[in-house]
Amino acid sequence: MKTQNKEQVAPHPVLPEYYGDESERRGRVDGMFDSSAAHYDWINSIMSFGSGELYRRQALERSGLEPGMWVLDVGSGTGVVAHLAQGIVQDKGLVVALDPSAGMLGEAKTRGVSNIAQGLGERLPFPDDTFDRVTMGFALRHVADLHALFSEYRRVLKPGGKILLLEITRPENAFFKGGLKFYMKGVVPTLTRLFRRSSEAQELMRYYWDTIEQCVSPSIILATMEEVGLQLPRRHVVMGMFSEYSGSEIKTNG
Repeated sequence: MKTQNKEQVAPHPVLPEYYGDESERRGRVDGMFDSSAAHYDWINSIMSFGSGELYRRQALERSGLEPGMWVLDVGSGTGVVAHLAQGIVQDKGLVVALDPSAGMLGEAKTRGVSNIAQGLGERLPFPDDTFDRVTMGFALRHVADLHALFSEYRRVLKPGGKILLLEITRPENAFFKGGLKFYMKGVVPTLTRLFRRSSEAQELMRYYWDTIEQCVSPSIILATMEEVGLQLPRRHVVMGMFSEYSGSEIKTNG
């Protein structure tokens, strides 16, 4: 068996500004994403100064994604990573975009993502040994249990398959962290409210920063990957705040 039963590892503590306890988190977070789906690509473009898709494509290429591979993109949102992956794996490959938000998946379909599925990363609706790659773009902070998530990733990976997780990590430098917080929790939500007229999307972007600030350390993420049996867990850092986590499923005898 690939999976193990372990104590839950939450990516961040309960955030009472947004929900009362863990039992309320899933519905509250899904509601924020559903109501903000139509604005999300605009927000991402502003937040990344238009460079988001280029960075994601480069990360996929660094991970060794090739034509013909099967890819599962978890927490796919509006399907940016999934759509880019489709272009790399081409017609002989397969990409599935999975997300709990119906609103986000609707935007992914509009973008041109061919295969979508509604569901949670902690309970993947796919057989064992299905995918060559499991990807996740900036959604690690929105799951309930990292141990269950990584166990499921390992379960659905083919022998030799790999994961690629893209995430924003709070900078260690206090000055850099303060500037990033001002931009992401102050400037981006304000611009969202002014130009998109959406208080829900404004709240989502404030929540977005709070999950970054409260997220568990990279060492805990890597340790959890190792605990579930993912091999060679690694973190590649870009610009001091973009973390690219990787790990492999290596088949063992017996």
